[in-house]
Amino acid sequence: MADGTISQSTFDDAELADWTWKDDHLLGAFEPEGFSAGARFALQVAAAADAMNHHPDIDLRYGEVTIRLTSHDVGGVSERDTTLARRISEIADEQELGDRAE
Repeated sequence: MADGTISQSTFDDAELADWTWKDDHLLGAFEPEGFSAGARFALQVAAAADAMNHHPDIDLRYGEVTIRLTSHDVGGVSERDTTLARRISEIADEQELGDRAE
C-alpha cells in the first residue's frame, strides 16, 4: 500500500511532540524505568505495528527505547509513519514512561 511521502511541514503540522524528523525517517526516543519496562513497551509497539502491517526499527536498551519509522516502499516518511508514531506515543502515555529523551 504505497501512499507517497509527506513533507517535513506536513509532519510539523501533525504535532507529534515525541518525534523528530531525521532525513528520511522519524525518530522517537522514550525513557522507561528499567529494562523490563522498556521490553513491555517494545512488545506493545510491536503489536500495534503488526496490526498496521507497518514495522519500525526498535532499539531496546536499559532506560531507553529508540524507534525509527520510515516507509521503505516510498523511500521516506509517509502518513503511515505519522499514524504509527501517534499510536506509539499513546502507548508511551498509557505506560507512563516518564520524560522522553531527545
